[in-house]
Amino acid sequence: MSRIAESELIINSRGAVYHLDLRPEEIAGTIITVGDPDRVKEFSKYFDSVEVKAQHREFVSHTGYIGKKRLTVLSSGIGPDNIDIVINELDALANINFDTREIKSSLTALNIIRVGTSGSLQADIPIDSFVASTHGLGVDNLLNFYRLEQNEQEKQLLQSFVTHTQMHGQMSYPYISGAAGSLIKHFVKDFHQGITVTCPGFYGPQGRILRLGIRNPDLINRLTDFRFGQHRITNFEMETSAIYGLGKLLGHNCLAVNAIVANRIKKEFSKDGKAAVENLIIKFIEIFSDNI
Repeated sequence: MSRIAESELIINSRGAVYHLDLRPEEIAGTIITVGDPDRVKEFSKYFDSVEVKAQHREFVSHTGYIGKKRLTVLSSGIGPDNIDIVINELDALANINFDTREIKSSLTALNIIRVGTSGSLQADIPIDSFVASTHGLGVDNLLNFYRLEQNEQEKQLLQSFVTHTQMHGQMSYPYISGAAGSLIKHFVKDFHQGITVTCPGFYGPQGRILRLGIRNPDLINRLTDFRFGQHRITNFEMETSAIYGLGKLLGHNCLAVNAIVANRIKKEFSKDGKAAVENLIIKFIEIFSDNI
């Protein structure tokens, strides 16, 4: 098995992976990712004990226990580029021997679950409600740098999506990946379910117009109207498809659950987004404690 060079996997002086500043023993088998570094402590305050705290740049992590279950909550920051760092480095911590710099012969599948915020693309999914993503559909280009293979149904869905939204030519070709069935089955009651679109930005890529014109001013309507069989697009944000796509390639079990803080159809924004996120954290911990 070939040795991974120092320039490809950067390990710091304390034996921790470079960006996350974590050693292999400092992560749990279940990882919760949140975008906002300040949200880590809002999650870990529900831990019965915290054994590891780390911070490097926007990557803040707490590892501890809820009952007898060990888990890590980690801030990813915003966007697919940060997710590329987070998922690859989490996988390295689980599946690369840091002493020999070789891939382990026996691989570990992590549970990686995003608990975040998102904007609804359907009038019947109101602000302050919750969405569990059946699929992550990326218009962000990240997974086009990897060898992500898609099944026939996924290819047909993407072709239908591109035709419907006119997102081709000067924009990157989209990709799609599904949630882990072992995880999403626990997030049915009190959750809307559907496709989450992941964008490479917050303004133009999500159809917002301030002072700049955009190439696809009808984007919101096209996303809202899209149907493929029983599938529809429920929401969009900036991380889910990257988590699902990289997680699938690396053999991890991934899920994204989001509190809806904006409804782009009704043009509403939550009056208390912090409370919506708090309610989602509480709901998640209840489900995690009983099922995961």
